[in-house]
Amino acid sequence: KSRGVDGRAARGPPRSSTGPSYIHSKMMGLMGKPCGAAESNMDEFGEEAPVMYVEPGCPYRADDVMAPEQAVSTGTTIMAVEFDGGVVMCADSRTSTGDYVANRASRKISKVHDKIFVCRSGSAADTQALTGFVQNYLGQHAVEIGKLPMVNTCANLFQIFAYNNKDRLKAGLIIAGWDEKRGGQVYSIPLGGSLLRVPCATGGSGSMYISGLVDSEYREGMTKAECLTFVRKAVAHAMALDGSSGGMIRTVVISKDGVEEDCVQGNQLPYGP
Repeated sequence: KSRGVDGRAARGPPRSSTGPSYIHSKMMGLMGKPCGAAESNMDEFGEEAPVMYVEPGCPYRADDVMAPEQAVSTGTTIMAVEFDGGVVMCADSRTSTGDYVANRASRKISKVHDKIFVCRSGSAADTQALTGFVQNYLGQHAVEIGKLPMVNTCANLFQIFAYNNKDRLKAGLIIAGWDEKRGGQVYSIPLGGSLLRVPCATGGSGSMYISGLVDSEYREGMTKAECLTFVRKAVAHAMALDGSSGGMIRTVVISKDGVEEDCVQGNQLPYGP
């Protein structure tokens, strides 16, 4: 056995500070941890380790750096009402990511076909994906039959996707439109994927604040003008009470004569805080 300078048996060559394992550990210490992660001043060899620099104002902290970011959500107020000759659809325009307003003028009423639209609430990504799928299939269906598709067909397509993927989606939908067979129709698809035809439907986080107002103000046989006044008043009240609803009010009227879009800006709402 080799002997050291003091006569005792050497346990092996001294550990090199430039060997491959040491360099690898140093590189992992520099590259393997994300911004804001908790740092130890000692590495695995008991030596001083470099402390990573975190920029001032970095939004990540040591306790949440690995947590997924919150999805963009259309926490919202959506509404649709039938009238004699068509339907009126209404929605606010605020899209939020937690407490942050990601878009103050978004469009939550999306066109699916010429006279069929959908109001979207829940996850923006989920509802946009569903709308894209249904637009594709409904467009093919319209080509096959050679005429405008029925609103009921569109609602059933949405329901198939929503129900078959109910454990993976966060989507509340209101489908409304006009066709030559049934006239104006409103269909509601809440979370879970059930499908209901109703004369008046509300949805989104703000709908719970206006359930009493809707029950009090709604009546059958309203004209187009009365429906527009009704939905704007209801959504304005929801926007005043619900933190996830805001921006402006967008309306879409669908009838035999075509589609009419309009908006009420935030400083002209019929009701405000």
